[in-house]
Amino acid sequence: EDVEVLLIPPEHRRDPHARAEFVNRADLCVLCLPDDAAAEALALLENPQTKVIDTSTARRVHSEWVYGLPEISPAHKERIRRAQQVANCGCYPVGFLLAVRPLILQELLQSAAPLTINAVSGYSGGGRSMIAEYEGEGEHKPFCLYGLDGAHKHLPEIWKFSGCEKQPLFVPSVDHSFCGMVVSTPVPTEFFARPHVNREAVYEVWREYYADCPFVKVVAPQAVALRDDKFLDLTGLSHTNFVELSVWGDPERGLILVGRLDNLGKGASGNAVQCLNLMLGCDETAGLV
Repeated sequence: EDVEVLLIPPEHRRDPHARAEFVNRADLCVLCLPDDAAAEALALLENPQTKVIDTSTARRVHSEWVYGLPEISPAHKERIRRAQQVANCGCYPVGFLLAVRPLILQELLQSAAPLTINAVSGYSGGGRSMIAEYEGEGEHKPFCLYGLDGAHKHLPEIWKFSGCEKQPLFVPSVDHSFCGMVVSTPVPTEFFARPHVNREAVYEVWREYYADCPFVKVVAPQAVALRDDKFLDLTGLSHTNFVELSVWGDPERGLILVGRLDNLGKGASGNAVQCLNLMLGCDETAGLV
């Protein structure tokens, strides 16, 4: 109730003078724009008191912007709380970074391990054009891999904030579900930093690292809700700001680290609201639970 939303009248949304007026009146401005359009909006900002959250990809690894993923560390959450400029994180990085980063920091996983990320997203992650393609008339769109040139726009932030010495191989894909996401990282036994690392060892690190993180759920496999008792459905956390971490596999051969989230929630707008709450001095969970 303490937050007033400034809404530009629809007929003035493309008027640079009206946009400049609203941007500079605001205590905090959230840019939900493509990279180039976000840059144009930032050029209108003259008020040094106005805080900004940019949801585009353009500034996520920029040195003058704080990366908008509060769960990276308690110190990082405080950086977001004090920041003037925050670059909201990408959706795929949430599932990978929150699973892998603590294990590297706690020396459970080798930082030099050559990791592979296998991820699937709902088609809303492709924006209006993909939504129209999947929801239009015609043949049913199948499950598809994409980004096969290895140059996905999320890779820079994945590499910078993971602690990995080598850039992971990233294989994204899209499913015929509107929203949802599963990010899985298989880790062969030899990539762990010590012998006999089992699932409980991973859980112990995660539970301690995220003890004060209200939106991270560390869940044992037997407690994960599986469809038909065998399928991990990517839509399991749809319409929430939670991310669920679980670990699977056989410790004799390797473990599979899994992050499940809503690509539109914790992977986009929900996380932006979480950062907004921190930057405005509100309860971190306001409007999200």
